[in-house]
Amino acid sequence: MERSNRWYFEPWFLVEAFCLANLAFLTLDILLAHSFNEFRKWQEYIPLLFSATSPVLLGVGLLVRPRWRAVWTDLGYFVGWGAILIGLTGVVLHLDSSFFYERTIKSLTYSAPFIAPLAYTGVGFLLVMNRMVEAESREWAHWTLFFALGGFWGNFGLTLSDHAENGFFYPTEWVGVAASAVAVGFLIVPLLTRVSRRFLLLCAVILLGEAGVGMWGFFLHATANLHGPSIHVLKNFTFGAAPFAPLLFPNLALLGWIALWRLGEFASD
Repeated sequence: MERSNRWYFEPWFLVEAFCLANLAFLTLDILLAHSFNEFRKWQEYIPLLFSATSPVLLGVGLLVRPRWRAVWTDLGYFVGWGAILIGLTGVVLHLDSSFFYERTIKSLTYSAPFIAPLAYTGVGFLLVMNRMVEAESREWAHWTLFFALGGFWGNFGLTLSDHAENGFFYPTEWVGVAASAVAVGFLIVPLLTRVSRRFLLLCAVILLGEAGVGMWGFFLHATANLHGPSIHVLKNFTFGAAPFAPLLFPNLALLGWIALWRLGEFASD
């Protein structure tokens, strides 16, 4: 397959832009999520500040990469390993809110969403991988697909635990759980064996459906919050259904498409 010479079609840049956009968006997500308890602990400001500053560092790295590639590499490593550390630490702190004291499924469900900080870890590993693995290789495509698969696996757990809080009161709440499971089932196959371009195309169509599920979920969450019990819309969004959680579906679908597109260059007809 002939590769375009335009830099914005280069696989390494697509993943880099994906990571930059995700870190920037996490600023708003963290601001809304930690407003739930009005940033009661000072540690809750750390991911907020990191999300606000790290996209700037990555942007600087992209600007100077043509002349000083080492600067781009070092800034990416700094942001990447920082994101990994923040994500893993966040998991422990979220679990410490309840689970470590009772160690039950109930405490796991009703503690702070322990999977959410892993978004930082996933983005961090992507940044590190993008510098350690040659973007023109099959290995790069497999790693990118692996992280998309891991994201859907985490989304499965997040959707399951989040909707379990109200006992899956609405039957539609099972859709996100099932959709995540379907994505995991399909995306794991190209990592285990060689597949044809037809199967990769099928995976791409599956991801299109996943994106649709996410947009539908965002609409349902936003509608529920707009008609919430409080007269203050912001409070409904802060204490109601997580408005941005369903957007993980189209976000992960985008990463999956990048991996499938690159993997298609190595697939058989």
